[in-house]
Amino acid sequence: MPRKILHLDLDAFFCAVEELRDPSLRGRPFAVGGKPEERGVVASCSYAARRFGVRSAMPMSRALKACPGLLVIPGRHRNYHEASERVMARVRGLTPLVEQISIDEAFLDVSDLPQPPEALARQVQADIRQAINLPCSLGAATNKLVAKIATDVGKASSQTDTYPNAITVVPPGAEAAFLAPLPAQALWGVGPKTAERLAALGLRTIGDIARWPQNDLARRFGKMGAELWVRAKGIDDRPVVSSYETKSISQEVTFARDENDAALLRQTLRDLSDGVGHRLRHSELGAVTVKLKLRWPDFTTLSRQITVTAPIDQDDDLFAVAMQLFGQVWRPGRRVRLLGVGVSGLGPRRAQLALLDDGAEKKKRLQDAVDALKDKFGETIVHRGRRGF
Repeated sequence: MPRKILHLDLDAFFCAVEELRDPSLRGRPFAVGGKPEERGVVASCSYAARRFGVRSAMPMSRALKACPGLLVIPGRHRNYHEASERVMARVRGLTPLVEQISIDEAFLDVSDLPQPPEALARQVQADIRQAINLPCSLGAATNKLVAKIATDVGKASSQTDTYPNAITVVPPGAEAAFLAPLPAQALWGVGPKTAERLAALGLRTIGDIARWPQNDLARRFGKMGAELWVRAKGIDDRPVVSSYETKSISQEVTFARDENDAALLRQTLRDLSDGVGHRLRHSELGAVTVKLKLRWPDFTTLSRQITVTAPIDQDDDLFAVAMQLFGQVWRPGRRVRLLGVGVSGLGPRRAQLALLDDGAEKKKRLQDAVDALKDKFGETIVHRGRRGF
């Protein structure tokens, strides 16, 4: 029997969550993202804003030019994560085979359920709407590739000025025919440069790729060319993977203006280390490798890392290593565009993780108290006092 795979996409997710918080936003052109004067970009925008040409990933300054009345709302990521967790909990009640691929997207393998794919898609859509009051679109097919593209096609063909709430079903055996008229760039693995090379051969649609000899695509594009031919046929045997091992955790910040203030740079590293440490402890993990990412104003980006002898998860330990790495590459007065702190080599936490024994247990109790406050009231509830460099 063919598989039944659903692709779930929460429509304009950040905006939909914001409308739950403030219903007066409904129907208005607004965008979630950073301030235009601070190099902010559009993280999500309402469908009313899209009528003016506003799009995700667009610089906010450009979005305001396209839509002068655009309302800019700062992101409330804690709210988005909480809403996402509620949605994923609902769909896991339907099937345990859920592969979350982003905060607002997931694949569901519903092959073992007796209902037809369209009925299951409508059930998921109605359940999310009734339980959480969020809109979503779904694609259904025999594999992940076609289900994802089906969702995209359904949303793009929606004629409404509000959330599309689209459901698009591709029957078994119709995969290649469904894909054939779509532009080549709708296929996974075809970016702008690859699309240009394909167009030079006269291959502008997915059907064109499917009709071209596979061995010639492999000769011209290597292994990727052979894979594109298989995908163009609508073939995808990848399973829905319900869990992944966390391999790294990181946080970074791009400054509103290139920054050379030593105290502010130090405080930024402190905040980033605290954020990474909180996520480590929340996941009950420790890390043996700490990484620093730094970008200069000319966009030159470098990274440095140190591997320690035992896993760490305490903010002070992470910050100490980050500062050591920072001191290796930064000199007073030099401006910085971006800073980031990350960890890898993750494993189970140990009972005693502090690098220094002096007052370690007292520090750990204090850290646990701070974590409890953040978990209850949000990341910004606790701020460290600033000190000189």
